[in-house]
Amino acid sequence: MEHWLQNYDPLRNACLSTTLAALPVVVLLGAIAFFHIRIHLCALLGLAVALAIALFVYHMPAKAAAATTLFGAAYGLFPIGWIILNLIFLYQLTVKKGLFEVLRNSLGSFAPDPRVQVILIAFSFGAFLEGAAGFGTPVAVTAAILIQLGFKPLQASGLSLIANTAPVAYGALGTPIIALSGVTGLDLHHLSAMVGRQLPFFSLIVPFWVVWAYAGFRGMLGVWPAALTAGVAFAVPQFLVSNFHGPWLVDIVAAICSMIAVAVLLKFWRPKEAWEAQHIAVYEIR
Repeated sequence: MEHWLQNYDPLRNACLSTTLAALPVVVLLGAIAFFHIRIHLCALLGLAVALAIALFVYHMPAKAAAATTLFGAAYGLFPIGWIILNLIFLYQLTVKKGLFEVLRNSLGSFAPDPRVQVILIAFSFGAFLEGAAGFGTPVAVTAAILIQLGFKPLQASGLSLIANTAPVAYGALGTPIIALSGVTGLDLHHLSAMVGRQLPFFSLIVPFWVVWAYAGFRGMLGVWPAALTAGVAFAVPQFLVSNFHGPWLVDIVAAICSMIAVAVLLKFWRPKEAWEAQHIAVYEIR
Protein backbone atom coordinates (compact mmCIF):
# COMPACT_ATOMS: atom_id res chain seq x y z
CA MET A 1 0.00 0.00 0.00
CA GLU A 2 1.37 3.42 -0.95
CA HIS A 3 2.00 5.80 1.95
CA TRP A 4 2.04 9.57 1.63
CA LEU A 5 2.98 12.11 4.28
CA GLN A 6 1.48 15.54 3.75
CA ASN A 7 3.83 18.51 3.66
CA TYR A 8 2.03 21.39 5.37
CA ASP A 9 4.38 24.02 3.94
CA PRO A 10 5.08 23.03 0.31
CA LEU A 11 6.00 26.58 -0.73
CA ARG A 12 8.39 27.01 2.23
CA ASN A 13 6.44 30.07 3.27
CA ALA A 14 3.67 29.76 5.85
CA CYS A 15 1.60 32.66 4.47
CA LEU A 16 1.79 31.51 0.86
CA SER A 17 1.08 27.88 1.74
CA THR A 18 -1.92 28.90 3.86
CA THR A 19 -3.24 31.14 1.09
CA LEU A 20 -2.88 28.36 -1.46
CA ALA A 21 -4.61 25.84 0.82
CA ALA A 22 -7.54 28.26 1.24
CA LEU A 23 -7.88 28.84 -2.51
CA PRO A 24 -10.53 26.13 -3.14
CA VAL A 25 -12.81 27.65 -0.50
CA VAL A 26 -12.21 31.15 -1.88
CA VAL A 27 -13.04 29.95 -5.39
CA LEU A 28 -16.20 28.22 -4.17
CA LEU A 29 -17.51 31.21 -2.21
CA GLY A 30 -16.42 33.71 -4.85
CA ALA A 31 -18.20 31.81 -7.61
CA ILE A 32 -21.38 31.81 -5.52
CA ALA A 33 -21.25 35.40 -4.28
CA PHE A 34 -19.80 37.33 -7.23
CA PHE A 35 -20.38 35.25 -10.36
CA HIS A 36 -23.77 33.80 -9.33
CA ILE A 37 -22.94 30.38 -10.74
CA ARG A 38 -25.21 27.49 -9.84
CA ILE A 39 -24.30 25.86 -6.56
CA HIS A 40 -23.47 22.40 -7.91
CA LEU A 41 -21.20 23.92 -10.55
CA CYS A 42 -19.47 26.02 -7.88
CA ALA A 43 -18.89 22.88 -5.85
CA LEU A 44 -17.37 21.08 -8.84
CA LEU A 45 -15.17 24.10 -9.56
CA GLY A 46 -13.94 24.16 -5.96
CA LEU A 47 -13.27 20.43 -6.14
CA ALA A 48 -11.26 20.81 -9.34
CA VAL A 49 -9.11 23.53 -7.78
CA ALA A 50 -8.58 21.42 -4.63
CA LEU A 51 -7.55 18.39 -6.71
CA ALA A 52 -5.15 20.45 -8.81
CA ILE A 53 -3.47 21.90 -5.73
CA ALA A 54 -3.27 18.50 -4.02
CA LEU A 55 -1.75 16.80 -7.09
CA PHE A 56 0.63 19.46 -8.39
CA VAL A 57 1.61 21.41 -5.27
CA TYR A 58 1.32 18.94 -2.41
CA HIS A 59 2.27 16.02 -4.72
CA MET A 60 -0.49 13.79 -3.42
CA PRO A 61 -0.58 10.41 -5.24
CA ALA A 62 -3.35 10.21 -7.83
CA LYS A 63 -4.86 7.07 -6.30
CA ALA A 64 -5.04 8.69 -2.87
CA ALA A 65 -6.57 11.86 -4.35
CA ALA A 66 -9.22 9.82 -6.20
CA ALA A 67 -10.02 7.76 -3.10
CA THR A 68 -10.29 10.92 -0.98
CA THR A 69 -12.62 12.51 -3.53
CA LEU A 70 -14.92 9.49 -3.54
CA PHE A 71 -14.88 9.27 0.25
CA GLY A 72 -15.73 12.98 0.54
CA ALA A 73 -18.60 12.61 -1.92
CA ALA A 74 -19.94 9.60 -0.03
CA TYR A 75 -19.66 11.45 3.30
CA GLY A 76 -21.50 14.40 1.75
CA LEU A 77 -24.36 12.11 0.74
CA PHE A 78 -24.46 10.20 4.01
CA PRO A 79 -24.81 11.33 6.73
CA ILE A 80 -24.86 15.01 5.69
CA GLY A 81 -27.20 14.76 2.70
CA TRP A 82 -29.40 12.23 4.45
CA ILE A 83 -29.88 14.51 7.47
CA ILE A 84 -30.79 17.50 5.29
CA LEU A 85 -33.14 15.42 3.13
CA ASN A 86 -35.07 14.24 6.18
CA LEU A 87 -35.39 17.76 7.54
CA ILE A 88 -36.66 19.07 4.20
CA PHE A 89 -39.19 16.23 4.12
CA LEU A 90 -40.32 17.03 7.68
CA TYR A 91 -40.56 20.75 6.90
CA GLN A 92 -42.61 20.18 3.74
CA LEU A 93 -44.86 17.80 5.62
CA THR A 94 -45.57 20.35 8.36
CA VAL A 95 -46.27 23.06 5.77
CA LYS A 96 -48.62 20.89 3.68
CA LYS A 97 -50.53 19.72 6.77
CA GLY A 98 -50.83 23.26 8.13
CA LEU A 99 -48.78 22.42 11.21
CA PHE A 100 -46.23 25.13 10.45
CA GLU A 101 -49.00 27.69 10.73
CA VAL A 102 -50.09 26.12 14.02
CA LEU A 103 -46.51 26.32 15.30
CA ARG A 104 -46.21 29.96 14.28
CA ASN A 105 -49.51 30.92 15.93
CA SER A 106 -48.66 28.97 19.09
CA LEU A 107 -45.28 30.64 19.46
CA GLY A 108 -46.78 34.05 18.72
CA SER A 109 -49.53 33.71 21.32
CA PHE A 110 -47.31 32.05 23.93
CA ALA A 111 -44.65 34.78 23.71
CA PRO A 112 -46.30 37.90 22.22
CA ASP A 113 -43.31 40.15 22.98
CA PRO A 114 -41.05 40.09 19.89
CA ARG A 115 -37.92 40.25 22.05
CA VAL A 116 -38.91 37.03 23.78
CA GLN A 117 -39.82 35.54 20.39
CA VAL A 118 -36.27 36.21 19.22
CA ILE A 119 -34.87 34.33 22.23
CA LEU A 120 -37.31 31.44 22.05
CA ILE A 121 -37.36 30.96 18.27
CA ALA A 122 -34.01 32.17 16.93
CA PHE A 123 -31.89 30.98 19.86
CA SER A 124 -33.58 28.03 21.60
CA PHE A 125 -35.61 26.52 18.76
CA GLY A 126 -32.87 27.32 16.26
CA ALA A 127 -30.36 25.45 18.42
CA PHE A 128 -32.66 22.42 18.41
CA LEU A 129 -32.82 22.49 14.61
CA GLU A 130 -29.03 22.88 14.49
CA GLY A 131 -28.60 19.76 16.60
CA ALA A 132 -31.12 17.80 14.56
CA ALA A 133 -30.24 18.94 11.04
CA GLY A 134 -27.59 21.67 10.91
CA PHE A 135 -26.03 22.88 7.64
CA GLY A 136 -27.92 26.17 7.49
CA THR A 137 -31.41 24.77 7.91
CA PRO A 138 -31.97 26.34 11.37
CA VAL A 139 -31.40 29.82 9.94
CA ALA A 140 -33.80 29.19 7.07
CA VAL A 141 -36.58 27.75 9.24
CA THR A 142 -36.36 30.19 12.16
CA ALA A 143 -36.06 33.16 9.81
CA ALA A 144 -39.22 32.00 8.02
CA ILE A 145 -41.07 31.81 11.34
CA LEU A 146 -39.88 35.26 12.41
CA ILE A 147 -40.89 36.75 9.06
CA GLN A 148 -44.40 35.34 9.45
CA LEU A 149 -44.53 36.87 12.93
CA GLY A 150 -43.88 40.32 11.44
CA PHE A 151 -40.10 40.65 11.34
CA LYS A 152 -38.45 42.11 8.25
CA PRO A 153 -36.76 39.46 6.05
CA LEU A 154 -33.22 40.83 6.33
CA GLN A 155 -33.69 41.43 10.02
CA ALA A 156 -35.01 37.93 10.64
CA SER A 157 -32.13 36.37 8.72
CA GLY A 158 -29.53 38.42 10.58
CA LEU A 159 -30.98 37.59 13.99
CA SER A 160 -31.16 33.89 13.15
CA LEU A 161 -27.52 33.92 12.04
CA ILE A 162 -26.43 35.61 15.28
CA ALA A 163 -28.40 33.14 17.39
CA ASN A 164 -26.91 30.20 15.52
CA THR A 165 -23.38 30.95 16.76
CA ALA A 166 -23.94 29.16 20.08
CA PRO A 167 -24.85 25.63 18.85
CA VAL A 168 -23.11 25.53 15.47
CA ALA A 169 -19.87 23.88 16.66
CA TYR A 170 -21.64 20.57 17.31
CA GLY A 171 -23.93 20.81 14.29
CA ALA A 172 -26.15 17.97 13.22
CA LEU A 173 -25.75 15.17 15.77
CA GLY A 174 -22.14 16.15 16.39
CA THR A 175 -21.09 15.79 12.75
CA PRO A 176 -18.42 18.58 12.80
CA ILE A 177 -16.73 17.11 15.90
CA ILE A 178 -16.91 13.58 14.46
CA ALA A 179 -15.38 14.78 11.18
CA LEU A 180 -12.66 16.70 13.06
CA SER A 181 -11.81 13.59 15.04
CA GLY A 182 -11.63 11.58 11.83
CA VAL A 183 -9.19 13.89 10.04
CA THR A 184 -6.98 14.63 13.05
CA GLY A 185 -6.95 11.24 14.73
CA LEU A 186 -7.69 12.87 18.09
CA ASP A 187 -10.00 11.15 20.55
CA LEU A 188 -13.65 12.02 19.87
CA HIS A 189 -14.66 12.37 23.51
CA HIS A 190 -11.65 14.56 24.31
CA LEU A 191 -12.51 16.88 21.42
CA SER A 192 -16.15 17.02 22.48
CA ALA A 193 -15.17 17.82 26.07
CA MET A 194 -12.70 20.56 25.13
CA VAL A 195 -15.20 22.27 22.85
CA GLY A 196 -17.85 21.93 25.55
CA ARG A 197 -15.61 23.70 28.05
CA GLN A 198 -15.25 26.76 25.84
CA LEU A 199 -18.71 27.25 24.33
CA PRO A 200 -20.87 27.68 27.47
CA PHE A 201 -19.44 31.17 28.04
CA PHE A 202 -20.56 32.19 24.54
CA SER A 203 -23.91 30.47 25.03
CA LEU A 204 -24.57 32.74 27.99
CA ILE A 205 -23.82 35.85 25.93
CA VAL A 206 -25.68 35.04 22.69
CA PRO A 207 -29.28 35.50 23.98
CA PHE A 208 -28.37 38.98 25.25
CA TRP A 209 -26.50 39.75 22.04
CA VAL A 210 -29.34 38.75 19.72
CA VAL A 211 -31.90 40.84 21.66
CA TRP A 212 -29.50 43.78 21.79
CA ALA A 213 -29.07 43.54 18.02
CA TYR A 214 -32.83 43.58 17.61
CA ALA A 215 -34.09 46.05 20.23
CA GLY A 216 -31.04 47.94 21.46
CA PHE A 217 -29.59 48.02 24.96
CA ARG A 218 -32.73 49.38 26.66
CA GLY A 219 -34.88 46.81 24.95
CA MET A 220 -32.51 44.07 26.04
CA LEU A 221 -32.70 45.16 29.68
CA GLY A 222 -36.46 44.70 29.59
CA VAL A 223 -36.17 40.97 28.94
CA TRP A 224 -32.91 40.14 30.72
CA PRO A 225 -34.56 37.41 32.87
CA ALA A 226 -35.60 35.53 29.71
CA ALA A 227 -32.18 35.98 28.10
CA LEU A 228 -30.40 34.82 31.26
CA THR A 229 -32.72 31.83 31.68
CA ALA A 230 -32.30 30.74 28.06
CA GLY A 231 -28.52 31.14 28.21
CA VAL A 232 -27.99 29.32 31.52
CA ALA A 233 -30.43 26.53 30.63
CA PHE A 234 -28.52 26.03 27.38
CA ALA A 235 -24.95 26.45 28.65
CA VAL A 236 -25.12 24.04 31.60
CA PRO A 237 -26.50 21.03 29.65
CA GLN A 238 -24.11 21.89 26.81
CA PHE A 239 -21.18 21.51 29.20
CA LEU A 240 -22.50 18.38 30.90
CA VAL A 241 -23.53 16.45 27.80
CA SER A 242 -20.36 17.30 25.85
CA ASN A 243 -18.12 16.25 28.72
CA PHE A 244 -19.91 13.18 30.05
CA HIS A 245 -21.73 11.77 27.01
CA GLY A 246 -20.27 12.93 23.71
CA PRO A 247 -20.99 15.26 20.80
CA TRP A 248 -24.10 13.58 19.42
CA LEU A 249 -26.92 15.07 21.53
CA VAL A 250 -25.30 18.24 22.89
CA ASP A 251 -27.39 20.78 20.97
CA ILE A 252 -30.62 18.80 21.15
CA VAL A 253 -30.55 18.30 24.92
CA ALA A 254 -29.36 21.86 25.60
CA ALA A 255 -32.00 23.38 23.29
CA ILE A 256 -34.83 21.36 24.84
CA CYS A 257 -33.72 22.45 28.33
CA SER A 258 -33.55 26.06 27.16
CA MET A 259 -37.03 26.00 25.61
CA ILE A 260 -38.55 24.35 28.68
CA ALA A 261 -36.83 26.82 31.02
CA VAL A 262 -38.09 29.84 29.07
CA ALA A 263 -41.59 28.34 28.88
CA VAL A 264 -41.64 27.82 32.66
CA LEU A 265 -40.35 31.36 33.22
CA LEU A 266 -43.14 32.82 31.08
CA LYS A 267 -45.69 31.17 33.36
CA PHE A 268 -44.56 33.44 36.19
CA TRP A 269 -42.96 36.42 34.47
CA ARG A 270 -43.74 38.79 31.63
CA PRO A 271 -41.89 41.90 30.44
CA LYS A 272 -43.10 44.96 32.32
CA GLU A 273 -43.25 47.07 29.17
CA ALA A 274 -44.97 45.77 26.05
CA TRP A 275 -42.71 45.93 23.03
CA GLU A 276 -44.19 46.35 19.57
CA ALA A 277 -42.54 45.99 16.19
CA GLN A 278 -42.60 49.74 15.54
CA HIS A 279 -40.35 50.33 18.55
CA ILE A 280 -37.38 48.88 16.70
CA ALA A 281 -37.82 50.74 13.42
CA VAL A 282 -34.80 52.94 14.18
CA TYR A 283 -32.50 50.02 14.96
CA GLU A 284 -30.46 47.98 12.54
CA ILE A 285 -28.81 44.63 13.00
CA ARG A 286 -25.57 45.39 14.82
